[in-house]
Amino acid sequence: MKEAVEVLKDLAKPWNVQVNSTSALVGAVATASVKDDAQRREDKRDPLRRKPTLGGLPAVMSCMSIKITPWEVLHALGRATVLSRQGAGRGLAEHWSCLKYCQALDATSGHYMALSREGLNPRRHYKTVQSSELGIGFAIALAERVIRRRYPDHAVSVIDADIALQAGWALTGKDVKRRDWIRLRPDYLLEAWKPGEPSKVIPLACRGTHGKTQYVHTQLASASAQVEAVHVGPWNATPSLVMSTELLGQGGIIVHALHAEGDGSLSVAPNDRAADADQALDDLNIYPEVRLPAEGEEELRVSGFQVQPEHYAWFRRAIVRAGAAGLMAFTGGGDPTAQYLTKRQGREHFEGFTHPGTGIVQDVAHHIGGTKFVGTDHVFRLNGTRVEAFSGVAEGLFRHLYNGRVERYRREAHALRSQWLSADAAYGWDGPVSLREDGSVMAMRLL
Repeated sequence: MKEAVEVLKDLAKPWNVQVNSTSALVGAVATASVKDDAQRREDKRDPLRRKPTLGGLPAVMSCMSIKITPWEVLHALGRATVLSRQGAGRGLAEHWSCLKYCQALDATSGHYMALSREGLNPRRHYKTVQSSELGIGFAIALAERVIRRRYPDHAVSVIDADIALQAGWALTGKDVKRRDWIRLRPDYLLEAWKPGEPSKVIPLACRGTHGKTQYVHTQLASASAQVEAVHVGPWNATPSLVMSTELLGQGGIIVHALHAEGDGSLSVAPNDRAADADQALDDLNIYPEVRLPAEGEEELRVSGFQVQPEHYAWFRRAIVRAGAAGLMAFTGGGDPTAQYLTKRQGREHFEGFTHPGTGIVQDVAHHIGGTKFVGTDHVFRLNGTRVEAFSGVAEGLFRHLYNGRVERYRREAHALRSQWLSADAAYGWDGPVSLREDGSVMAMRLL
């Protein structure tokens, strides 16, 4: 068993993760889609609508590796799942669940990331959870790099798709559960944004597997149906990403990825108050349909989520406020998170009284890399040694979000993004540190 200090050092080491996005993968996923549709017809079920234009990533990223630390993967996972509301107690900091993977990742002799000895020995019922959650962390790490390459002067935010969509379409309830299509939606919406310019919305569906590579093809075929469910503007004009992380790949962990080109712009008029994220959001009841082009005079309409131009301003406000809620939850949850959510998005889960021992407050501050961060902490034993994990947001940005100044937060966060991406984050902190361009930090050290 490793000493805690060695575990912390390993979490901070950058290792390579393989990326596969070749034409062979495109063909294998297309074959898997045909087989699945044939089986559905045999079972007297309708074939799935899938993204019709999925292809390999741009040539510069189609067959390569990315360099990343295990701690960055866990930070991405924690930020992505902080609003999932899987915990039983109100006020619990749910993102700390990512810490169970502190010793799950290691490196092969070729400096490629792989599952560690501990990661290779989960209980049978735990394997599905492990592959799913680590799949999220690796997918988001790659997706952000892909989007930054395409929009180099934009920041990238990751929003839980359920949280964003629930404000406009009912996703829960007895009547909704009867609709098969409601389950087919992306896992996340990625927003590429720059103050003063239209945001770009990119749906992401991601999975993970301990199985054979053939299962990756099945997962990506299913993911193509998930991203097909969301359209910003005209049908099939929204860029999308689908990813499956193979944890037992030859030579280590492999992220298999495909994408679809598109624009996905939320174009709004300058100074449109309907798009102002400082303004409270109301739940809408948008009719759940996607309009497909048809040869005749009448459009073909199918079930799904389509944001039409008349809702661009509202949807921009919805995803920006959902992102702000995620950041506030990452620093401790509670009423500062609830202010950004509607009733249907789960506002009540984060507001009001919380029981002793489960209430998390934003009462911890640390200086890391010369910057003061405000947030919350979690103390536990790692192989018998007490360690402290800390999550927070740079103090100036935190104050803006705490007081409802989302637009000012965005302006200042964008101006500082290069500082976060190039910072010597570990300065003044004896342990792994991950800084994201949204101003959030996750760090751990011996207590």
